[in-house]
Amino acid sequence: MNDSLLFIILIVIIVIAMLLCTYLRRRRLKDNAGSRDAASDIDAGRKNTTDTADAERISSTARRLNETRDISSTATPDSKEILADISHVNKSYGGKAVVQDVSFTLTKGEVLGLVGPNGAGKTTTIRMLMDIIKPDSGEISVFGHVVDEHAKNNIGYLPEERGLYRKMNVSDNIVYLSRLKDVPSGKAKERAEALLKEVDMSAHRGKKVGELSRGMGQIIQFLVTLSHDPELIVLDEPFAGLDPVNRMLLKDIILNLKSQGKTIIFSTHMMNEVEEMCDRVLMINRGRVVLYGGLSEIKWRFRNNSVFVQCEGDIGTIDGVSGKKYHGKYVELFLDGQTTAQQVLNQLMAKSIRVDRYEVSTPSLNEIFIQVAKQ
Repeated sequence: MNDSLLFIILIVIIVIAMLLCTYLRRRRLKDNAGSRDAASDIDAGRKNTTDTADAERISSTARRLNETRDISSTATPDSKEILADISHVNKSYGGKAVVQDVSFTLTKGEVLGLVGPNGAGKTTTIRMLMDIIKPDSGEISVFGHVVDEHAKNNIGYLPEERGLYRKMNVSDNIVYLSRLKDVPSGKAKERAEALLKEVDMSAHRGKKVGELSRGMGQIIQFLVTLSHDPELIVLDEPFAGLDPVNRMLLKDIILNLKSQGKTIIFSTHMMNEVEEMCDRVLMINRGRVVLYGGLSEIKWRFRNNSVFVQCEGDIGTIDGVSGKKYHGKYVELFLDGQTTAQQVLNQLMAKSIRVDRYEVSTPSLNEIFIQVAKQ
């Protein structure tokens, strides 16, 4: 009788233990599910917070782009896609300010000329854009976000200091450096052949870089910059050291890239190249932006108060003209400050004088560069 009772008690204890274990297991699963839900809520909250911050950042960027900059009345058209936004960046070395409060944008399909005297901060600005060095303050975004490795793979960069492998042949240089931008091997080889053919240098594909002339080596370096077909192309002094033939070749390639919708920024001291190729100009002097805007708008702002006239017959007396200066076949009329160029032209037409040339006198970009740099 006692043994049977003990056996029954033992069975009851085992059943109770099993029920308790089942209850605890279910409770644990429920708690874990609750933790996961809470974690999801936290992640969702973080995402919402991030989305809100991104929205605020985008809104802030939009507001900056819509603000009128003091240094230029030229605004970036709303229809243009902004590829890069550099906002109020600063950089100092050893307590000396090299770049001070520099702001500008790059829009899709444009060529922007970055000009300025030696030591003005052009290369430092480019290196910050490329994320080679970090600004002390300010914001830089490329393709809509902070520069990362993915963005860098869509940027072509020609540095001021050239860097090819001199003991490696031309074709292998292009392919290898293209592969570093995650271009598949087969595509890299096809791209290298196409680029060499475009500049008529296919015959030099097997030559070592060290055997090339300086100008030819610079063209190869430029081809490396384009080898991964980037959307944004950054060129630091691309024309330095090139002869007129290779300079013209490089200019034609840049204009062709622009026609393909590529965005290009390049620094240079050659103002004639900027006038021929650029849509907008950014001039830096002593680390600060001193000129920024459309090329035609800038030249209009710095225009002289005179007009060039080439016509048949004697001009005679024109109201509002304070002086004349003859330049061979044409005459320069200096206006008094109250009279417009249109009013002078109207007077000429009223005299039935046939005008072969009538042009508002505007200085060259080189003259503007010298004038601003001296200030």
